[in-house]
Amino acid sequence: METSPNSGMIKGFLTVPHRLPIPQPSWEWPPSTFVALLNDDTRRSLFSLASAREYPADTTLLHQGAGGDLIYILRSAHSEFSACVKVTARLSNGRESLLGIRVSGDIIGELALLRGRDRMATVTTCARTLVHALPGWEFLRFLDQHSDAWKAVGSIIGDRLEWADHRRLDFAGYDVPVRLARVVVDLADRHGIETPDGIDLGVRLSHVELGRIIGSKEDAVGQAVRKLRNSGYITSRYRNLVITNLESLRAFAEFA
Repeated sequence: METSPNSGMIKGFLTVPHRLPIPQPSWEWPPSTFVALLNDDTRRSLFSLASAREYPADTTLLHQGAGGDLIYILRSAHSEFSACVKVTARLSNGRESLLGIRVSGDIIGELALLRGRDRMATVTTCARTLVHALPGWEFLRFLDQHSDAWKAVGSIIGDRLEWADHRRLDFAGYDVPVRLARVVVDLADRHGIETPDGIDLGVRLSHVELGRIIGSKEDAVGQAVRKLRNSGYITSRYRNLVITNLESLRAFAEFA
């Protein structure tokens, strides 16, 4: 069942704000996320503005084309797993593209607020996720009160533009296995998790979803996954890739 934060219901139960402790400086946030770029005082101020609500996987937080200026700050609902949402957009011909993944420490909804326009994409949780929701006016006031927060917003917008540029260049210059390898390395660098088996990407993605990122069909992605697995670069199971040899995979992906 698809749920929405606007309904206030999750699988038949009212969502109740979590009165959780404000994250301390020692907490680890994925690098280059909005929260990670804030100084300690600014981070404490941010999380004091709104309590968190927990949403299960497959909850739609934002709808493409909808209005609204709420800003969402993502936070893990479990100490061992990151928050995770998928950002997707549907074209007029019905095809859907996966524009990006957002994890703990990321914000979503900032572009609609800053540009004064409707939502450009749909955002759906892909894991249990805690969400702090702020009205747009309150987030803008927070930014004006904390110069490092404005710098962080500029940094993440630039980072997302760079991600999009990389995907366009990859599509023009590489075949499917290399495009897949480049995305896998990029995801690992951004929010990979060290495990006894290797580096977990920190997100669960199907072959269809990987194909939407790299511009390829599901069967071609499956063949590329088998090639990377047979080469000893990764292991794979349902919706999960683990990097077992990062340096060799990086070399295959032609990263300098």
